[in-house]
Amino acid sequence: MIYVDADACPVKPEVLKVAERHGLEVTFVANSGLRPSRDPMIHNVIVSNAFDAADNWIAERAGAGDVVVTADVPLAVRCVATGAFVSGPTGRVFDETNIGMASAMRDLGAHLRETGESKGYNAAFSPKDRSRFLETFDRLCRRAKSVSSEAGGQP
Repeated sequence: MIYVDADACPVKPEVLKVAERHGLEVTFVANSGLRPSRDPMIHNVIVSNAFDAADNWIAERAGAGDVVVTADVPLAVRCVATGAFVSGPTGRVFDETNIGMASAMRDLGAHLRETGESKGYNAAFSPKDRSRFLETFDRLCRRAKSVSSEAGGQP
């Protein structure tokens, strides 16, 4: 299963393309504004506007062998802890080897923004980011299918 933190996710079409190629189900989770699909492999979940509602929904369901797409580092921390494969929309993989540093850097950035030391501008999403995401996401989907096969489950 693929879970996508869909609010402001710039790679939804890429997720659908790769998921279809691998025969994996996709669940988009957002506070609003998801385009309906007739494809039985695509699920849309609209959660409340409560703080972290989408993150909580995903974290409560994602587990070993699932793939999660999110730019939210705290959600990535929670999903990595369950054994999920996690990628940001720029193709950055979050795993047990780097999630601690990613979390620490996020906290440092927040502190610097709060103290006025940093304006907190993020780089624009680029074609290179999209390409890197496609490569990373395809690799994570193959790994997820491999884990599912080893466990005797259906991909």
